[in-house]
Order: sequence, then C-alpha cells, then structure tokens
Amino acid sequence: MTKPAQSYTFEFKLALVERFLAGETAPDLAEEAGLSSAVLLKSWVRTYRREGVDALRPKPKGRPRKPDAPPPAEVSELEQLRRENERLRAEVAYLGKLRALRAPKQR
Repeated sequence: MTKPAQSYTFEFKLALVERFLAGETAPDLAEEAGLSSAVLLKSWVRTYRREGVDALRPKPKGRPRKPDAPPPAEVSELEQLRRENERLRAEVAYLGKLRALRAPKQR
C-alpha cells in the first residue's frame, strides 16, 4: 500500500526555501521538517527561483469551468420539468415501438 500524497502549506514551503537560500543544507532541513527527501525541497527552490513566490502556492484541482455555462444550481424548476417531460415522451415512444416489434413474434 502506498501513502496518500502529502500536501504542504504555502507558508511551510516558503519558510523552508528561505532557510535553504540563507545557507542551511537541504538534507538537514528535510530531516527537520519531516520531508520524504531533500529532492522535494530542492524542487521547491528550483520552482521558486524560476517562477517566484506565487509558484509555491497550491494549484486549483480539477477541470476549470466553462466560462459560458451557468452553474448547475441555476437551472429553473420549469426547465427541469420540461427536460423530464421530454425524456418521458422519448421513453414512451421507445416502449411503444418495442411492444410493436414484439407483437408479431408472440402471435
């Protein structure tokens, strides 16, 4: 079994990166902070140097929303009833055709 991925706060990452840049060694900082390895700290430092402070902030997860689509909760009750009505009509038509196809076989 594997452990779930550990997530660290922005403040935690920033403090460790700043201490590393001040001269402390990566293995010592990683051991003190309880990181899995010094490589993780070095990757944070590399990201910090390349993209700045905001690169250490957590990223939003999941697929972004479509800009045009209204939130799902804003569908009116009338629209929900119309959709359900349309689905029920299609279901009745399907069952009618199925009954018509089975009828000659039963006789």
